[in-house]
Amino acid sequence: MIAFVRGNFVHKQPAKVVVDVNGVGYDLQISLHTYSFIANKDNGQLYTYLHITENAQTLYGFAELAEKELFLNLISVSGVGASTARMMLSGMKPEEITRAIVQGNTKQLESIKGIGKKSAERLIVELKDKFGKQTVTNIPVSSTDAISGYDAVNALVSLGIAKPMAEQAVKKALTSNPDSIILEDLIKNALKNL
Repeated sequence: MIAFVRGNFVHKQPAKVVVDVNGVGYDLQISLHTYSFIANKDNGQLYTYLHITENAQTLYGFAELAEKELFLNLISVSGVGASTARMMLSGMKPEEITRAIVQGNTKQLESIKGIGKKSAERLIVELKDKFGKQTVTNIPVSSTDAISGYDAVNALVSLGIAKPMAEQAVKKALTSNPDSIILEDLIKNALKNL
């Protein structure tokens, strides 16, 4: 299995990139999310996933390990193929997809080309609990601020609250008030959810 490739970005397009690794060109299918990371770079590293079917072997590239992990979770859902997962990652940021699944927002998922109502519901049913158990550090408070749920969870733990309870409380606070960008407000709202 090819875990990653590191080399020169010889040819870049919004949906694919050719990476020259010591004279060997790897053709990687990418999302718009990954393209935005590499658009202004001449070289770098991309995490990869080799998708093998009866008719093809396709190498997918990801700028971040978290995006690759989300891709693998998406394709684990019956009816969601690699092309559809890449379309999802092109239509929404990874954290938006995760948030939509955790919050059960079928309408937001249906807004992506290739995702109908049944697929959106299946994604939520199969992945909601899995994503809900992950720490809230993957769900940013606001796209305009770098504050993460991680800081709020750490603050609650330092107050003597068990980490799993702290994570659940912060998630509820983020869900009920996604526009909160002040760490103190996030912690106060989380305390109310205990």
